[in-house]
This record gives sequence, structure tokens and C-alpha cells, in this order.
Amino acid sequence: MGDYRYTHSLNVAQEAVVLAKLYGCDENKAYVAGILHDVTKEIPKDEQLQIIRDGGIILDSVQQNAPKLWHSISGSVYVQTRLGISDSDIINAIRYHTTGRAGMSLLEKIIYTADYTSAERSYNGADIMREKSRKSLEEAMIFSCQFTLQNLSSKEAAIHPDQIFCYNDLVLNRKGQ
Repeated sequence: MGDYRYTHSLNVAQEAVVLAKLYGCDENKAYVAGILHDVTKEIPKDEQLQIIRDGGIILDSVQQNAPKLWHSISGSVYVQTRLGISDSDIINAIRYHTTGRAGMSLLEKIIYTADYTSAERSYNGADIMREKSRKSLEEAMIFSCQFTLQNLSSKEAAIHPDQIFCYNDLVLNRKGQ
């Protein structure tokens, strides 16, 4: 793991603990999931694919054509098979930190959000995302989904159904509706 990825992983873990305290989630699980969320990101793509295959996962057509999604899938297999982690909430938090999904657990939402709001993030809208994350995980996630959906569609890139299902689930279950 390179210096940037190491720093990013530490920052995500720290941000995850902050969010866990704020929203009443297990802080230790948040730290573990945060520190490991990108565990396979810098592994060569062919090795990521082998980890995925060894885990018995068959990629759908969008995933096959989106190598940026592979690290979350391979990472979820890696932490189970190589690190012996059996906590399904940690595994799912790693697995869905890139696309989200409908019906996310609190820990999954925290890792998804912490990845967008970690200290070194400086993209256009990062400060807005951080501010939203302190008020409502769901509102922060809606903001990030909108950003991702707009970004991918502007490039005419495929959007994984999990991302769309995540967005729809958040909007349809928004508090106050």
C-alpha cells in the first residue's frame, strides 16, 4: 500500500469513528471497516479478478466493465479469506463502500460516507458533504449519489444498479416524507 492509500485508509478509519460516535454505531467495527475498505485497491487488476473468482463471485456486465469497482468486491473476499474476518457487517461495509445499495446497515452507511469525507478529500463539494454528514448520513449519501450519478452519466459511463437502488432507497425512505 502506497503512502497516499495508507493515509487515506487511516483518515477513513478516523472519520468512521467520528461518525460512529455521532450515530451510535460500534466504533471498533467502524475503525476496522474503515482501515480495510481499500485493502486490495493497489493490488494489480488481474489479481483482484482472481480473488473475486476464488471467492465464487461472478461479476455482472457493469462490474466487468468497471475496474474501479473491483477493489470493493475483492476487498470483501480478501478480508474473509486472508484476514479471517467473519463479521458480515464489516464485510458488507467494505463490499458496498463504492456503490452503496438498498437497505444498507448503519455501518455500511458510515463507511460509504467516511470514504467521501475523509480529511484528505478536497474534491468540489467535499466540505458540503462533510457538513451534511454531521447532520444526516442519509442526506450526505443522497448528495454523494447525486454527484456520482451526474458524473458517470456525463461521461456516458455505465452506472451500477446498486448505486441507483441506493439512491432510490435513500430518497424513498427519507425522514419526514
